[in-house]
Amino acid sequence: MFSNSTSLSPALFISCIAICLISFGCKGSKQEGTPQTELPFITPTDLCTRITKVLKQTQDGRQLTTKVQGAWQIVHGILAFGERFSIRNGADTVFALDYLLQGGPLQGWKLRHGKQGVVALVEEGSTLGQGHPNQWLGYLSQCGSNGVPLETPLVVGEQSANVGDLLRQAQADIRTGQEAPWTLMAFATYLPDNETWKASDGEEWNLSRVIEMELDADLHSSACGGSHSLYGLAIAVNKYRGRHSELNDVLPAPWDKAQEIITNSIDLSRRFQQADGSFSTHYFERPASSADVFAKLSSSGHVFEFLAIALPTDRLDEPWVLRAAERLAKTLEQTADIDIECGALYHAAHGLLLYRNRLCQMP
Repeated sequence: MFSNSTSLSPALFISCIAICLISFGCKGSKQEGTPQTELPFITPTDLCTRITKVLKQTQDGRQLTTKVQGAWQIVHGILAFGERFSIRNGADTVFALDYLLQGGPLQGWKLRHGKQGVVALVEEGSTLGQGHPNQWLGYLSQCGSNGVPLETPLVVGEQSANVGDLLRQAQADIRTGQEAPWTLMAFATYLPDNETWKASDGEEWNLSRVIEMELDADLHSSACGGSHSLYGLAIAVNKYRGRHSELNDVLPAPWDKAQEIITNSIDLSRRFQQADGSFSTHYFERPASSADVFAKLSSSGHVFEFLAIALPTDRLDEPWVLRAAERLAKTLEQTADIDIECGALYHAAHGLLLYRNRLCQMP
């Protein structure tokens, strides 16, 4: 969601849906043949087909430009569509990820060399730059099944580095009490479960300590209702299970506590779901809705993105989940020709893509 979202105050909803709409939104034009009515019942196969059409509409019908949009908007597009996400740079169409990694200039993409690697500058409240520690690294780690490879070249100023330098600097800079959802996404993806390291202040860290720190954070005051925190915890649990298939349902601490929080949040999502299939505009705190379609898209997209990776495989086709996916797809269909805040748009698209790939076993 929007980079300066830190709580569920009224200002959160305003900033999360409005700031990018006028100057930096993700505008597109409606394509011919876009379905505008929701079927009373849809099978998983039909839903996957519909989602595929919606994703193509979202990717092809809205093209961001380096002249109008900044890094915050464009990196969210990379999160949703990975290395195939294209943008306009002057008269040219380029792949956004390649453009950024190769040193292409962009408002808000501010990197510098640090003592241990590469520093991505944080600009809290910015509508263009990185709004949270390691937000860029966290989203790069979500491109593809294993993230952008650490050895991928990264141009910083006049010097060359690689994506791994962002990771090494993040390891050096971590501190107790730091906002860490995106840091956790990256560390869980790139680091072995048992790796230990020392931060630049001499403190010893490992992945377990990062998970524990995120578990101690207040979920409801975390960015975007805690959805990013839960997503990071789900990535950590999923990666651990993938590396230790012999454990079955038994997880060691603190992964077991993370799984408990994830399971409870899945249940809260279902309990707080609205009659139209959307999720609560107060996320995991209490039931709530809004007459503002963009507020509903933002909260539903973020919650659904978490569910898309957190739900057990045998729950993906439960009626409430199918209904949520269909509602989200319908909202994107109906707003195809409207300027939408980029965080809401691309988190929703990312959630639908992850869900479709799992539901219909697509690569």
